[in-house]
Amino acid sequence: MPDFRIAPSVADAFPDTLIALVTATGLRGREPWPDTDAALADLERQLADGSWQPADESDPRIEAWHTAYRAFGTNPRRIRPSVDALGRRLAKRGSLPRISPAVDSYNAVSVRHGLPAGAFDLDHVSGDVEIRYADGTESFTPLGEPDTVETPKPGEIVYTDPSGVLTRHWNHRDAHRTRVTEDSTHVVFILETLHATRDGRLLKTAATELQDLLAPHADRTTVDYLAPARPPVTV
Repeated sequence: MPDFRIAPSVADAFPDTLIALVTATGLRGREPWPDTDAALADLERQLADGSWQPADESDPRIEAWHTAYRAFGTNPRRIRPSVDALGRRLAKRGSLPRISPAVDSYNAVSVRHGLPAGAFDLDHVSGDVEIRYADGTESFTPLGEPDTVETPKPGEIVYTDPSGVLTRHWNHRDAHRTRVTEDSTHVVFILETLHATRDGRLLKTAATELQDLLAPHADRTTVDYLAPARPPVTV
């Protein structure tokens, strides 16, 4: 069971960070997930009738991530935070992608609440996970590109385990090795805010909503919170 931790240097730079870790054990990704299907359809219906719009870069939740990306040397209009890219895709196409029930669940929660989300298949995580600044020696294989190897730039914030980088640019893109599929049974889902003082309650609402989507299709679910002032979280 890996520990998740925030490196002191990242904690100092982003002291109001709060991360929800929603862990599902015994996940069953090949059965129908009607609540997730309904959540996706509801978002698309609200977008179509004009009663709701996904957060864009003028929204404080997205703007905060753009500011963070610039702080560690990434242009957020070229390489966008995941929630920004997902919201833009939804606004343009009118629909969200259907990938797998677990991934669709966190995508729906992410775009509904304007919070970045991701997930790791814990059976393919090789040890403790740390959010830290890259030193330029790490390797990363992007999701969907198993033959590609990238090297994050020094100073870029990444999630890492002992075998390599799990996300680039904090939450822009996940790694292929730890991707979540319909056959993943032990998964940690991640929701993030850089402004817990302002958006902590929203994050906790989103984490509960995600847990509610997962629970009917898992043997066990838990929610833990990782923050600079808190000890590492074991999942």
